[in-house]
Amino acid sequence: MVNASASALDVALFGEAMLLLVADRPGPIENATAFHKRTAGAETNVAIGLSRLGLQVGWASRLGTDSMGRALLATMQGEGIDCSHVITDATQRTGFQFKGRVTDGSDPPVEYHRKGSAASHMGPADVDEAWLRSARHLHATGVFAAISDTSLQAAIKSMDVMRAAGRTISFDPNLRPTLWSSAETMRHWINDLAARADWVLPGMEEGLFLTGESTPEGVAHFYRARGARLVVVKLGAEGAYYDSEVAGTGRVEGFPVKEIVDTVGAGDGFAAGVVSALLEGKSVPDAVRRGAWIGARAVQVLGDTEGLPTRAELEEAGL
Repeated sequence: MVNASASALDVALFGEAMLLLVADRPGPIENATAFHKRTAGAETNVAIGLSRLGLQVGWASRLGTDSMGRALLATMQGEGIDCSHVITDATQRTGFQFKGRVTDGSDPPVEYHRKGSAASHMGPADVDEAWLRSARHLHATGVFAAISDTSLQAAIKSMDVMRAAGRTISFDPNLRPTLWSSAETMRHWINDLAARADWVLPGMEEGLFLTGESTPEGVAHFYRARGARLVVVKLGAEGAYYDSEVAGTGRVEGFPVKEIVDTVGAGDGFAAGVVSALLEGKSVPDAVRRGAWIGARAVQVLGDTEGLPTRAELEEAGL
């Protein structure tokens, strides 16, 4: 079923939500005896981040009618997100993932159980053009494009619709090698999608793989030469480098972090910060600074979204 219709939006997103089970102790996932239940999904992380900052956000997806799907839908609705284009299907199952715990600041182990999930059955027919054009911006990632051949076509259609309508598009590569048939296929399609976006947000390691360039300047130039109006290259603790048609080039320092608890979700928090600030008319350096601040908050908590701030917290920080 599809829920009731939506009003005009600031940002629209398409993507898969998964139930996240985070281990209660460090070490191999199989040694954990208890797990904390959370939400996961690159697009849903960004959607939650944007909604908490006061933007009107719409998220389109497919979920099963199982307990995991019900929990995820309730969570997204509870965050104030328009879920009118989330289809629940009793014949499909909801994806989920396990995440381990680490204590050294490295990326935690993650184990996906999403093959054949409800969201992987999404295709171009799931792109409601009128609903999509009711948004002034589309945020896209390489994850939704990777989960199936039909979701890739849906991702392409959503970006083409928004380009034709004169809306802005942001794109985070969010590489997931295990979801693609080969590294070459991943590189081809991620760069194809990036060329359809106005704002491209790669990490430095991603940029090296995708472009062959070994410097932030080189990565940014690669995408600027292919039509991006702004490229922000994430540099982890060192902050970020930007190359913009309106603000030139520059670097923004990272925010100090006392302890890294969980690196997953930091890039999504960064994207929510940059996109929200640009849609509010902030300057590029200020937008990147907001992204870096939210990214730093995200790595200090256990789940993917617990560190995403409210508007009040953002204003208290002067960002």
